[in-house]
Amino acid sequence: MSLKNKTEKRHDPYAVLRIKEFNFFLITRFFLTMGIQLQSVVVGWQIYELTHDVVSLGMIGLAEAIPFIIVSFFSGHVADTFNRKWIVLIFSSFLLLVTLFLLYVSLSPQDLLHIYGTTPIYAAVVLIGLIRGFIGAALPSFMSQIVPRSLYTNAATWNSTVWHIGSILGPASAGLLIAVGYSAAYAVDFILIAIAIIAFAFIQNHPIPKKEVKEGITKSISEGLKFVLKHPIILGALSLDLFAVLFGGAIALLPAFADEVLHSGAIELGFLRAAPAIGAVIMALIIAYRPPEKNAGRNLFIAVAAFGLSTIFFGLSTNFYLAWFFLFLTGAFDNVSVVIRHTVLQLCTPENMRGRVSAVNGIFIGSSNEIGAFESGITARAFGLKPSIILGGILTILVVVVTARLTPKLRRLNMEDLN
Repeated sequence: MSLKNKTEKRHDPYAVLRIKEFNFFLITRFFLTMGIQLQSVVVGWQIYELTHDVVSLGMIGLAEAIPFIIVSFFSGHVADTFNRKWIVLIFSSFLLLVTLFLLYVSLSPQDLLHIYGTTPIYAAVVLIGLIRGFIGAALPSFMSQIVPRSLYTNAATWNSTVWHIGSILGPASAGLLIAVGYSAAYAVDFILIAIAIIAFAFIQNHPIPKKEVKEGITKSISEGLKFVLKHPIILGALSLDLFAVLFGGAIALLPAFADEVLHSGAIELGFLRAAPAIGAVIMALIIAYRPPEKNAGRNLFIAVAAFGLSTIFFGLSTNFYLAWFFLFLTGAFDNVSVVIRHTVLQLCTPENMRGRVSAVNGIFIGSSNEIGAFESGITARAFGLKPSIILGGILTILVVVVTARLTPKLRRLNMEDLN
């Protein structure tokens, strides 16, 4: 009987939700994600409307990725040195100011956009990349300070679920708001980010662990990189996601795909952008009840391969509902990878290095979305819109095969071995 009770407690899908501070964290995660996703769709559609160029969509990703990568080497050190709560609050406030700037630009399109073209919007995207670098290093590592180690998988599942719900409502709202006007969309975006900041302020301060030996910035950064490179399971998981997202970046081309292939407008674009997140939420609910701890490595490779296959079928679609369905599947399979990778990082990383490892994770994963967007734009210009998406899916499957052969430890991974 006691063994049965322990098992039930271990698989309680709502265990982490009984932690008050984690609920405030999820509120922050939800509104911040919804705001960022809404903003991403609005910026993409606005630039495509001004340029009607697939490469310009790719340039959005590059404009955000370069500053993100540059600052991430430093932001990880900052997250392991200074109070992570204040880092999130300060840089979320900067994001609020950038959103205010985009609102100002949208209110005077005949002046700024007529004179400077898309330059003011790209400038805002560059600043967003810098800001994301600091938030991306501090926020995930702060989560581990308010959740006990035994609930890391549970926390990762709910964190992913909330992120994807925000990723559903953000793009769906963006499509409807664009129909009203860009200024209305950015005004709502401003409110969402403000709510996220207020919610995060309710979480208590959690001092970072004191370092026994003080390190210089250069050594601190290099230690974070060395840690990842010396752990084949972490390196394999990050590399798999890096190249899968890099080659399977169909999302960046959705404004062009919706317009040229599906002959749809902004509202339909919003629902297409929401499709992967809907799939991810449904998968997250399944994972909450059946954590992917046993045979986690095998499940990871199967999920990423299925993600690539779904991307291929999306690229072949000419019907809105079929395209939506295959995007739905990409999100469902991708979420398996997200939960496994995030849990591995939390379980394998010492507390005093979480900021730096989160920053490295951000470089591998966060920037790969934006660089993948640039790659997709260039490939679409060279080979055509649909062929570029299909090629991305094929390359993703090839990455799975190569990574599986090169990382046997990851292939045989069971989460129980890390606890």
